[in-house]
Amino acid sequence: MAEIYCVLFFISTVLSKSYNARVHFSEGNGSGCQPPGLSLNGRKVTARANAATDYSSVTEIKFSAQLASPVELGPNKRLCKIKCIGGQWVGPLCQQDDDTIGGRFQPLLRSCDFSSPPPHTVVSSKNVTITKKHARFPHNAIIQLRCREPLGMYKLLGEPQLQCNNGEWSHRLPSCIPTTILTNFTEDSPPTILIRIPSGSASVEPSGLLAVFPETILHLDCLFSRKIGNPEWTWTSTFRKYLTGWAIAADERAWKYRLSIYYTKSQDSGVFTCATPRGLTNSINVQVMAVECDAREVVVNNKYLMSRVEGNKLGQVVHFHCALGFRLNGTANVTCQASGRWSASPPKCEPILCPTILPDDPHLRLMEHNTSYGGMAVFACPFGNRLRGQPGLECQVNGSWSGPVPSCEVIRCPPPLIPLNGRLVEDATPGLYGVGAVIQFSCKEKHQLVGEGSIVCTENGYWSHPPPFCKPKCEYPGEPANGRIVPLKFSYDPGDHLKVTCHSGYVTRLEAKPLCTSDGTWSEPVPECI
Repeated sequence: MAEIYCVLFFISTVLSKSYNARVHFSEGNGSGCQPPGLSLNGRKVTARANAATDYSSVTEIKFSAQLASPVELGPNKRLCKIKCIGGQWVGPLCQQDDDTIGGRFQPLLRSCDFSSPPPHTVVSSKNVTITKKHARFPHNAIIQLRCREPLGMYKLLGEPQLQCNNGEWSHRLPSCIPTTILTNFTEDSPPTILIRIPSGSASVEPSGLLAVFPETILHLDCLFSRKIGNPEWTWTSTFRKYLTGWAIAADERAWKYRLSIYYTKSQDSGVFTCATPRGLTNSINVQVMAVECDAREVVVNNKYLMSRVEGNKLGQVVHFHCALGFRLNGTANVTCQASGRWSASPPKCEPILCPTILPDDPHLRLMEHNTSYGGMAVFACPFGNRLRGQPGLECQVNGSWSGPVPSCEVIRCPPPLIPLNGRLVEDATPGLYGVGAVIQFSCKEKHQLVGEGSIVCTENGYWSHPPPFCKPKCEYPGEPANGRIVPLKFSYDPGDHLKVTCHSGYVTRLEAKPLCTSDGTWSEPVPECI
């Protein structure tokens, strides 16, 4: 049996009205059947506690059921019933159509699965294109298969129409094979047929039919290498003969064998076939019909949705586009089809919105956050951190931000260079020098600090000053008794000499000239005045 996706009833005298079920009772005291089970979307449902449990006099129950059907075709609802025969429930039996009044109930046969259509094929049912890769069709359903557009680029091998018969398709799936323009004009390929309409209009129907409006000029170009030979056009219409021959234009005459239909009439309808010298063929089914669609169905009353209307005749198109900052939700181009209906409803315009930014970084701050088209997201980091990435992102026309969300990273200054013969006086966080960190330097004994004694880590990740250095120095040695030293300074640089001058009546050794050495010591003691 085919699967019933949703049974809309409860077998209960309490619930039958709310679930639109009809229960038929028999006269007399028959043995009846056990309470029937109820499944909803494949799951068993338990009746209410106060539901009737005696079905000894129930002979038939009718209910609405929804059968398997592709989403594009809408719900497939049927009126079904089960009958109590010999103490057993028999069924379900369902009418062919939900709106049938007094229709005949028939056994519910298995549905057919359709998975992954062959390459380059388009599947339709009831003039609606099926886009799902996997679909289920009920018994007796008919599907059409054709090669994808542009029409004539591929040739269909096999039956274009399949019918579901109790779980089995009536024929094997057809396939689409490439034609000459796709195979570099090899002789073992069927010819490509290109369609050109200099005047008038036409529509490619879901079934693969080329529906043409009357008084249209139609050119069918059979693509074949003229060097190999001449193809041949044939047609099923007996209305008139058609002009055929190689195209005249210099860039077309070597590969386009053309059939022209001028100012089409309904009598021109038929199948037009091009055959190569080897007998390989490709065909276009042309139907000429005076069909117009209701122009009111594509009139838009939305200030953000704009349209350009070619007309409302068969094959004419209405082009839609949205105002800046909005995007289409639906089909941009709607065509008037042979059914007298537009190929789709007018689309809607939705504002372009970028996704809301929720930073993962707890330090990252959103200073501005406008998710509409052209809006900006502006970021900042707290003191002591720098932004890694773009400081601002723009919401683009495709609904995405112009770049990745930035992050905050702590600003660190590099470890300072410790001067030779020097040391760090204060280093609270060794190796981690954030903004505002202060480092002080000092020198060893007999050395003098040259430069800044303390430096600060700034917001640009650099120290406020270069590290100082320690220069050797000789301390003031003191003046000798009864004399003095020249020059007189607080400290002396390596290479400085001291000269001692004595007071009147005192002398010192003339050769004694103490020298400040590179290790900060004097080469000899200061001489005495005697």
